[in-house]
Amino acid sequence: MAGKLAMLACDGALPVQIAQAYPEALKITLKGVPHRLGQDSQEFPIEHLGSVFDALKAAEIDQLVFAGSLNRPAMDPAAFDAVMTSVAPRLLAAMQGGDDALLRQVIEIFEETGVSVIGAHELLPELTAIDGLQIGPVPGVEELEDTDRACAILKALSPLDVGQGCVVAGGQCLGIETLQGTDALLRYVSETPEKLRRGHKGVYVKAAKQGQDLRVDMPAIGPETVAAVAVAGLAGLVIEAGRVMILEREKTLQAVEGNGIFLTARTL
Repeated sequence: MAGKLAMLACDGALPVQIAQAYPEALKITLKGVPHRLGQDSQEFPIEHLGSVFDALKAAEIDQLVFAGSLNRPAMDPAAFDAVMTSVAPRLLAAMQGGDDALLRQVIEIFEETGVSVIGAHELLPELTAIDGLQIGPVPGVEELEDTDRACAILKALSPLDVGQGCVVAGGQCLGIETLQGTDALLRYVSETPEKLRRGHKGVYVKAAKQGQDLRVDMPAIGPETVAAVAVAGLAGLVIEAGRVMILEREKTLQAVEGNGIFLTARTL
């Protein structure tokens, strides 16, 4: 990796993994936003975007990675600095177009300062998976058919900026991942009456949406995802090859194996 790197870190294991691989990177966190970096970071109020830009410039940063999970935080317009005030209309307009439009606007604003935004998968290529079975039993014919059905559903919904995950069992869709996220989807599936599932286990498919900017919004699975899939009684997980991250890979693969399910990757 060429250039000086900074990371804007939010919650989850990914920022920690990047910090371990790139200890020299400038670490930036946002006040009130959870993270796991301890004291080794510079913290700024989210309303003070100008201060963030100043820190990047002072450190001569030319590459920036966004890492970790961040829900849309509450902001106090009265606390906006001059930079945030100037870009707020652009952000508000982008919000009307959904998360993808908002994130593209955020990238554009940062890159206007001369900083290139890169993806975590560019720093840690091992985060993603190539085509094929990663671990666990080989999926059967029914699991493969359910995977095809789930992929078709996600592809159809993708232009509407809805859904990175889908569960199909016996050809029937048991749930789509919406704003509430993966945990809510899998909990909903686990509560599906057996008479509706008719003895079919089913699969959980996770994939990026068409046109999704993977530099800041690449879908991910981790040990918690695997545990939820097992509780939901599914046969396994399918992720899009090269476009979904496996966080805490060793723990995730151990969880897959320990639950007797499968994890496979495929190109959609």
